[in-house]
Amino acid sequence: MMNKRLVISFLFGTILSVASYAQSRTVSQETMQQIYEEVKTPYKYGLVVVPQDNNKKIDCPTVFRKGKDWFMSWIVFDGRGYETWLAKSKDLLHWENLGRIMSFSDTAHWDNNQKAGYMALQDTKWGGNYQLNKFQGKYWMSYFGGKDRGYEAGELAIGMAFTGKNPAAAHEWQRIDHPVLTSTDPSVRWWENKKIFKSTVIEDKKKLTGYPFVMYYNANGDSSGNKPKWRWFERIGMAVSNDMVNWKRLGEDPVMHHPIGITGDAVLQKKGDLWIMFYFGAFWEGRKDAFNRFACSYDLVNWTDWNGDDLIRSSEPYDEKFAHKSFVVKHKGVVYHFYCAVNNKDQRGIAVATSVDKGKSSVNFVAQ
Repeated sequence: MMNKRLVISFLFGTILSVASYAQSRTVSQETMQQIYEEVKTPYKYGLVVVPQDNNKKIDCPTVFRKGKDWFMSWIVFDGRGYETWLAKSKDLLHWENLGRIMSFSDTAHWDNNQKAGYMALQDTKWGGNYQLNKFQGKYWMSYFGGKDRGYEAGELAIGMAFTGKNPAAAHEWQRIDHPVLTSTDPSVRWWENKKIFKSTVIEDKKKLTGYPFVMYYNANGDSSGNKPKWRWFERIGMAVSNDMVNWKRLGEDPVMHHPIGITGDAVLQKKGDLWIMFYFGAFWEGRKDAFNRFACSYDLVNWTDWNGDDLIRSSEPYDEKFAHKSFVVKHKGVVYHFYCAVNNKDQRGIAVATSVDKGKSSVNFVAQ
């Protein structure tokens, strides 16, 4: 029989290992405070992209760099559905419209009336080059698509698009001919069986999940038998892939969610060995606004939520209703926090806040 002392030593060692593993999955509040101090942007510069007329709504910026210039993809709702557009800047504050990169289709297809795109495989290093990287000689973009007209109408699903051309030039990206994740897949989980929305795809060379490509996306679905107090619950889940086309859902539950309202639109960057997820919340308990938050992780799966102040919240006439949907970059020591600003007239555009005072914007970019 095994010596009792060895048994006790083995069990004690196992307990310590389990405790150490559990602790390693949690980010200390001291570290979370340090991240907050690093990423906070208390100075609102103002609107940098606004719609041509009040019937159009601009949303969901993705900012990347190509050469010496910066580029922003963004989506526009015009009453029919979403299209994806591209803009250019030299200083991250003043933007020039370049045109569409995913447009409505005239022929019947699963995504002919909705194409809301988000650049994929961006360099994730905090304060890095923010360039888009290739896979199989192509640049990639994930998007949610749908065939029905209207604001996020009908069944929505995630598709993948790609291009072998310059992603900094406005041109139509190619799309694979079928969605890669839908709300009716056999593998669908309880919280995503209604609609699937924005996605972010990163490359993880360490394969922390066992796969090189990781997708975070938000969706809404059942609420475990409890009727939501707001219009719906929305949560962030994960999928993984080896080839950017075939995706496998990871886990049974969302990786980020809150008891009430929306948790969505994850965007990731990495600082050292720590991953930072910028995301937005809306309609949480006691709140009727939408605001930007963050969480941190060492393994991409288990996330520690920040419990302090919002990164961005409503405070100005142009964002008095909602101030949400982050894209954050650090360049030459300055943090730029792009977000969707919505006023009480439901006018929607892209604003930016900064970590140092850049003055106030005088908007010179009116989107077409």
